Amino acid sequence: MLATERHARILRLVASRKVASTEELATHLQVSAETIRRDIRVLDELGQLRRVRGGAASVSAPIGEPRVEERQLLRREEKATIGRLAAGLLEDGQTVILDLGTTAMEVARAMAPRFRGVVATNSLLVAGELAAYRDIEVLVCGGRVRAGDLALSNATSVDFFHGLNADIALVSSGGVDAEHGLTDFYLDEIATRRAMLRNAKRAFVLADSAKFGVVAPHFVAELGTELGLITDRTPSAELERAIVEKGGVVVSPSPVSAGV
Repeated sequence: MLATERHARILRLVASRKVASTEELATHLQVSAETIRRDIRVLDELGQLRRVRGGAASVSAPIGEPRVEERQLLRREEKATIGRLAAGLLEDGQTVILDLGTTAMEVARAMAPRFRGVVATNSLLVAGELAAYRDIEVLVCGGRVRAGDLALSNATSVDFFHGLNADIALVSSGGVDAEHGLTDFYLDEIATRRAMLRNAKRAFVLADSAKFGVVAPHFVAELGTELGLITDRTPSAELERAIVEKGGVVVSPSPVSAGV
């Protein structure tokens, strides 16, 4: 199939559905996911669609991160893999910070049956997922609630996490890039996420591979010594090097890479 024909079919599908995942497009066109990613980059540069995390959106769709309902349908297996990997790092008795988002929800589901300890979160959805487990003490920061993700943020949430000494922080991401580090779409939540990272003994970004190379509008933190990565597959050599050379850790289904 010629590139021009692929592009036309991608545009028709995205226009009809507003948002389409890379895997969905690859299956529909019977080509590789990498081919679709290249096509999406080209079409995005031409202004014919918008490249979003995990796929493409119509230019008429709302700008920014897809709605939580849409994200719940994207890359579910990859997020479940990240959830299991993250849960495997936890030990009973720890205090864990768990951020908001659909990947964080998979971490909550994976950890809930066997973890005994404290979980602090800025997500009412995560809190609701864990609240039924009596061996888990759930702490929820205060703040203003953002619709969709039911995320909490403002000065109250920042103060809450500044005062918490956690064993491990598992934070969400809008994008992860070797040069630009961890970035996100919501300016109001940046200060809260930085406060999560400040006092944690260990910290990891939860990011599926569709977020590699994505740069969201707002900078959160550099990758490296104090911030590793938990993901569904080995990242590019450039991204892995940006983490490992600074002493960080990459956790994926492949062998773990660690700096010295």
